[in-house]
Amino acid sequence: MHDIRLIRAAPEAFDAGLARRGLPAAAPEVLRLDTERRAAIHAAEEARAAQNAASRAVGAAKAAGDEVEFARLRALVTAKKAEIARLEDEARRLDAQLEELLLTLPNLPLPDVPDGPDETANVEVRRWGTPQDFGFAAKEHFDIPAAAAGMDFETAAKLSGARFVLLSGAMARLQRALAQFMLEVHTGENGLTETWTPVLVRPEMMRGTGQLPKFGEDSYQTTNGWWLVPTAEVTLTNIVAGHIVEEDYLPRRYVAHTQCFRSEAGSAGRDTRGMLRQHQFEKVEMVSITTPEAAAEEHARMTACAEGILERLGLPYRSVVLCTGDMGFGASKTHDIEVWLPGQNSYREISSVSVCGDFQARRMNGRYRPASGGKPEFVHTLNGSGLAVGRTLIAVVENGQTEDGGVVLPQVLSPFLGGRTRITPEGDLV
Repeated sequence: MHDIRLIRAAPEAFDAGLARRGLPAAAPEVLRLDTERRAAIHAAEEARAAQNAASRAVGAAKAAGDEVEFARLRALVTAKKAEIARLEDEARRLDAQLEELLLTLPNLPLPDVPDGPDETANVEVRRWGTPQDFGFAAKEHFDIPAAAAGMDFETAAKLSGARFVLLSGAMARLQRALAQFMLEVHTGENGLTETWTPVLVRPEMMRGTGQLPKFGEDSYQTTNGWWLVPTAEVTLTNIVAGHIVEEDYLPRRYVAHTQCFRSEAGSAGRDTRGMLRQHQFEKVEMVSITTPEAAAEEHARMTACAEGILERLGLPYRSVVLCTGDMGFGASKTHDIEVWLPGQNSYREISSVSVCGDFQARRMNGRYRPASGGKPEFVHTLNGSGLAVGRTLIAVVENGQTEDGGVVLPQVLSPFLGGRTRITPEGDLV
């Protein structure tokens, strides 16, 4: 959420930031509601002062035997009491409208984010690895015999509907191995704290990280009001919700492996085959909570953590800076990491690493007390996939495919697979 004081101080700059995202000006409506809200509060304060003065004068009029003045003052107290109630109700109504509006406005892009309407304006900043020349027509993951033997979309559809998969045998074990490998690297070498979190959360947790109120249709809600998390970003970021921590507590660097749930409401007709876009999937999610001064360096560090996983797996990738029109709602800057998928002959997103500034912290009221003293300040939050497990499985399978339909697996996964290094065309892990 945005700082109303900054909008008051520089409304043109605020609207210029929205314009970079392709959105209309919002400052005039924000300031109208804010002005009317403040006016109602001020009027209520004046009415309360008048009520208090009249209340004090009532006793004097009674003691003086001035029944006319006594009656007038009592009537004034009653009238001011009703006026105060009306003005306070009006202030609450305007405050709710203002908060509702602010909650629907996205984060503003940082100055160095490239301008553009969509993904065509994203800027590549790094490329690693060279796509393999197989010497045969590369297949997509669901057409590779070794993988297809352990991917059952028909049974999953019977159980749950479209965009689900049932993994078995080598595919199920490969998915588990990938998640374990990622966690070992992030905790053992990247300094992240492994965390196990719920996947059912209260609405205010979704609101704190920006999924609500605007994007409720993209997630699932239970009949008793809980929400299924679209990513562990929701739970990990909200660890500091409502708290004031000491500066030396920061940075906090978390990693969690969870099931994630998304309705994919805005992706009808996209990636309908295979595992690329599903309603239920696994991610290893990274979240950092830090000070404003450290956020840019932390963004680079988190991006390197995600890239490092792909490099260890030997998977070619490229990293891009998202343009203003392609960034997520809560981000002020995002690095997308796209892994090479030979079956599609293209790079596809496997991680988004975003810096959110104090945008989420204001929504969830997460603050820190500076070591130098002074009033508490809002923390800065960052999040990123490290990585999306199912998409990593797809990339491993497609990049390791052999002409006979088997799959050669990355050597770094061998310790997590009982020493096994490949999958036969029949689907056996050997």
